Amino acid sequence: MARGWESKSVESQQADAFQNPDSPRQRLTPQQVSQHQQQEGLRLSRARVAHQLESASNPRHRQMLQEALADLDRQIAALLSE
Repeated sequence: MARGWESKSVESQQADAFQNPDSPRQRLTPQQVSQHQQQEGLRLSRARVAHQLESASNPRHRQMLQEALADLDRQIAALLSE
């Protein structure tokens, strides 16, 4: 039964989007789309590494995760400054 409700919600969202095509949508260039995808991938990786860091107990492993976190932060900052 839950699937039925979920699909009806999706159907109504699609119908609303189809009925209101004048809603302001920004068209992105292929480069902007690629940059957004890279940023999102880096943010997801950062979240995963941060979660692993919370549960890591081995000092070497923690250090490796902290270095990975710092590297991901640098990559995100570099993408945002472009």
